[in-house]
Amino acid sequence: MNRKIILYTLGIVCMAESGLMLVPIICALFYQEQEGFAYVFTAGITFILGYALGHKKPENTMFYLKEGCIATALSWIVLSLIGAVPFVLTGEIPYYPDALFETVSGFTTTGASILGNVEALSHCSIMWRSFTHWIGGMGVLVFLLAIIPLSGGSTINLMRAESPGPSVGKFSPHLKQTARVLYLIYVALTVFEFLVLIISGMPFFDAINISFGTAGTGGFAIRNSGFAEYTFAQQWIVTIFMIIFGVNFNFYYLLLVRDIKDALRMEEVKAYFGIIIASTVIITLNILPVYHNVSLAVKDAAFQVGSIITTTGFATTDFNVWPTLSKTILVTLMFIGACAGSTGGGIKVSRIIITLKAFVRESNSYIHPKSVKNVNMDGKPLDENNVRSVNVYMSTFTLIFVISVLLVSIEGRDFTTNFTAVAATINNIGPGLGDVGPASNFESFSTFSKFVMIFDMLFGRLEFFPLIVLFHPTVWKEMHEDIRAAKKRRRIKVSTKVVQKKYEHDAKKM
Repeated sequence: MNRKIILYTLGIVCMAESGLMLVPIICALFYQEQEGFAYVFTAGITFILGYALGHKKPENTMFYLKEGCIATALSWIVLSLIGAVPFVLTGEIPYYPDALFETVSGFTTTGASILGNVEALSHCSIMWRSFTHWIGGMGVLVFLLAIIPLSGGSTINLMRAESPGPSVGKFSPHLKQTARVLYLIYVALTVFEFLVLIISGMPFFDAINISFGTAGTGGFAIRNSGFAEYTFAQQWIVTIFMIIFGVNFNFYYLLLVRDIKDALRMEEVKAYFGIIIASTVIITLNILPVYHNVSLAVKDAAFQVGSIITTTGFATTDFNVWPTLSKTILVTLMFIGACAGSTGGGIKVSRIIITLKAFVRESNSYIHPKSVKNVNMDGKPLDENNVRSVNVYMSTFTLIFVISVLLVSIEGRDFTTNFTAVAATINNIGPGLGDVGPASNFESFSTFSKFVMIFDMLFGRLEFFPLIVLFHPTVWKEMHEDIRAAKKRRRIKVSTKVVQKKYEHDAKKM
């Protein structure tokens, strides 16, 4: 195992996070808030730590998938552990596990909060809280790959470990160029939304925070009322942009290079929009007797469908009081999630399509045992390894989800709360139903349950396997053996130097 390149990557991540903390620091300077000193202190210590780990690039910079998974998992854990410190130093979230929950929720673009009064936070802390969504949306390692070449072509394993979805492809022959294209699309769409919100009359501070949350499909509210106070037009603008950020970024790239035929061939994107339209229509018809206003019912239905399927988590209304059919559809959308290769969470539409097609193929094999059929996607046959990996992912998802529900249920809350709390965190959504509905938060859960959901958020964002690899006993055994081998090499080197000096000393005497 290449332990040095993992530590080097962690060093670069720490230095990057210290630089990213300039955003809340500048915000604190603008609003003249003393809380900014907490971010200055944290950024300084983080940079020193990062420089100690990453100032010297190791000779062997090769990443295999194992190293990619370990570096990715550790990077996200370190990001969260450090990112939570300013909340504690400012005293705004004095209990560190709560601050860690809030920070992990931010970086994983979940949007689940333990805060009952968001507006009591300083401007700089609100900005950092929202900015973590934007950082985590595309992935911090994708950002690093866009600006520095960590280890040549083998860094596809870093990107594969961090990027959501069944597979990661390259837009161009060079991975660095691929990462840059992703971030250019991401930044351009974020800026475009920000400008549209400003034109609509939204205050500057609100517009930039909402843009960060929408782009990262995170959903941290910056007002206690959630999204209900914003105008009808602003809610529609955010609805549209939430849906836009839930689309596979390959689709936008194909449009940019004017390959419209391939873009329109993408089954996942067509299914994604089909699910949104169907869900919005059904929910609108279901809530219309309660609303007695067609335009308001359509707006709220479209907003919540867009918010839940993209796993953003913004809310214009308390959908906890909607009819059972509407709530059931929303819970189903929590699991479906957005497109692969987007900033959204959930299982992903592509995996649902592949699973259904594999199911149909297996059903047909019972009727026609000798027939050999491929699972096709976008008009092309899928490799059997892709189908197998989707099946393994679905099994792993189910297993971890069930275990998490059982662990959270120890507290004795009602089933709806426990089930949707885990669904909302493992799918990186935010609000659930029952005690974790859009009008509530996660503050009342025990520290144990919060740590279960912290791991669920990380599992959901990294799609299980990077964290599973990190905690695999074989990995720790290899790390221990590497450390022992390194110590042995140092002892031999020291012994060689001692013998050489003794020989030189004896030679001088002669």
